[in-house]
Amino acid sequence: MKINGRQIAKKILVDLRKRVKKLQEKNLIPHLAIVLIGNDPASNAYVKQKILTAKRVGIKTSLFKYPNSISEKNLLSCLNDLNHLSNIHGIIVQRPLPAQIDTRVIARVLDPANDLDGFHPHSLFQSPLAMAVLEILKNVFGRLRDGVAPAAHLEGEFKNWLKSQKIVVIGKGETGGQPIIETLRKIDIAPTIVDSKTKNPSNLTKNADIIISAVGKENVVKAEMIRKNCILISIGLSKGKDGKLHGDYDEEKIKNIALFYTPTPGGVGPVNVAMLLKNLVTTLDS
Repeated sequence: MKINGRQIAKKILVDLRKRVKKLQEKNLIPHLAIVLIGNDPASNAYVKQKILTAKRVGIKTSLFKYPNSISEKNLLSCLNDLNHLSNIHGIIVQRPLPAQIDTRVIARVLDPANDLDGFHPHSLFQSPLAMAVLEILKNVFGRLRDGVAPAAHLEGEFKNWLKSQKIVVIGKGETGGQPIIETLRKIDIAPTIVDSKTKNPSNLTKNADIIISAVGKENVVKAEMIRKNCILISIGLSKGKDGKLHGDYDEEKIKNIALFYTPTPGGVGPVNVAMLLKNLVTTLDS
C-alpha cells in the first residue's frame, strides 16, 4: 500500500499555518534562508518544494544561490553574514556540496540556533529527515493498529512497536542514512546498517520488517531482496534516463510485495519539508 506523504505533511502544515498566523499578528514573519550551490537535480527539486511549501503556510524565504565553483572561504563568509541578520530565523545549506567544501566545517559555522537541519554538534534541532521518517512510521503503526495515526497518548505504544521491528538502513551518508541511524539509536533502537562494503546485503534485507533506503541510486532495493509484507521507505533520489527523479526501488515491482511503501515523488519529501518548517516556527513561538 502506498504511503501518502503529502497527506501526512498536510496535517502538519495546517497546524503550522495556525501558528504562523499568530506570529504574524505580533508582526513577526518567520524567515528562512536557503543556500543552494550548483545545479544538482535532486537539490533543485527539494529547494523548490521548500520554497513553495513555506509560502503556503506564510513563511518568507530567501534563496542564496552560488556556482559549483564557490570556494569554501567565500561560502563561510556568506554564512557568517547570514548568521548576523536579525530578520532571518533559520538557515539551511542544501546538500550535497561540491568536493572543495568540507561539510563538517560548514555544519559548524552556522549558529546552532539557526541550524534547522540539525547538522551542528550543538544544534537546537533534531534532523527533519529523521523526524519525517518517524512520522511516516507512526502513521503506518496507526493504520496497522486501528486505521488512524496514533494520538499523543499512544506514543509509548508506537515506540514499543518500533523496537519490536527488525530495521535495516541502507546507506549511512551524512545527509540521509546517518541522521536516521543516530535518531534511532537515541531512542534505544539499533538498526542493521547496510553499506557498500556489506557482503550479501540480501541476507539482511530479506529478514527486515522495515527497510529505509538512503542511497540515491535506482533499483538499489530489488524485489527479490525484500520479504512479503515489509515496510519500505525510500529517501534516496536520483535522476533517471527518462529525466525524472526516482527513489531507490521500482515501485511497480515492489508494490505487491511490500505492505507499505513510500513513492517518489510524494513520499518522504513532503514530510521532510514540513518537519523542517516546523523547526523554524518552533524557534519563534516556543
